[in-house]
Amino acid sequence: MPLVTLTLHESVPAATRGQWLKAVHDALVAVGVPANDRFQRVIALDDASFVFDDGYPDAVRPRDRRFAIVELLWSQGRSVKVKRQFLQHLATSWAKAGHDPEQLMLVFKETAWENWSFAGGRLLHA
Repeated sequence: MPLVTLTLHESVPAATRGQWLKAVHDALVAVGVPANDRFQRVIALDDASFVFDDGYPDAVRPRDRRFAIVELLWSQGRSVKVKRQFLQHLATSWAKAGHDPEQLMLVFKETAWENWSFAGGRLLHA
């Protein structure tokens, strides 16, 4: 069960947020996550609360209000190959939707299966 957190500037329209969330989910499905395994949240921040460098460390173009951070919390064990495939699919989807992949930062966060309770306080994998 990946948990996706999309952090963005509050000025990003709802339709764009939906496109970005869909692109993330489609990339997850492309690397084997079940299509109905969709848990996402959006954090929208104002200028004072969303601070970032416009180029660090290797952005090809300066970041601006279209910049977004995707945090992907998922179970440990996926290879670097799978992560690269995910990133390639995501960048391609982002670009096809008319958005600049240079405005996207992604962080993979991994946790063990026994750290997930999907409902009712049950640990299904412990």
